[in-house]
Amino acid sequence: MKSPTDTIVIKNVDPHGRLLATARTATLATISPSGLPRLVPVCFAALAYPDAEHGIRIYSPLDQKPKRASDPRSLARVRDIVADPRVSLLVDRWSEDWTALGWLRLECVASLLEPASGGAEHAAAVAALRERYPQYREHELETRPLIRLTLRRVISWSAASRPGDSDC
Repeated sequence: MKSPTDTIVIKNVDPHGRLLATARTATLATISPSGLPRLVPVCFAALAYPDAEHGIRIYSPLDQKPKRASDPRSLARVRDIVADPRVSLLVDRWSEDWTALGWLRLECVASLLEPASGGAEHAAAVAALRERYPQYREHELETRPLIRLTLRRVISWSAASRPGDSDC
């Protein structure tokens, strides 16, 4: 299992995986029924899947933190994903030193990974989330669906990058 500081290799865009591996949160953007973006901060874990388009899949839990809805399948972000699975995940690095700024925008297709049908993939994602966020050891993630993001396009920027360099 990768630790939060290990580099995750994203095919065709590495070494941007360093930012993905070290960022603690990201912002998930779904498309609301009105067509407006709906943004929500999320925790996430990325796992290597060599057969995936960019070599990884990203998972975000529908955890037990207090929410307006008790059933995770009725959350607005989940309803949005069911209606239109196109999403973006923004992972950024902020610093008062603006030469250290950087971000990744991951254009993805989202789906729900259910515990009953997700099998080993669901179990591996739960293990990765618990390793990355010790707070999840107290949550019953193995009984809850996860949001699975399959990368389609990766866009990045880093203030420190020069042609031929990339340190996101």
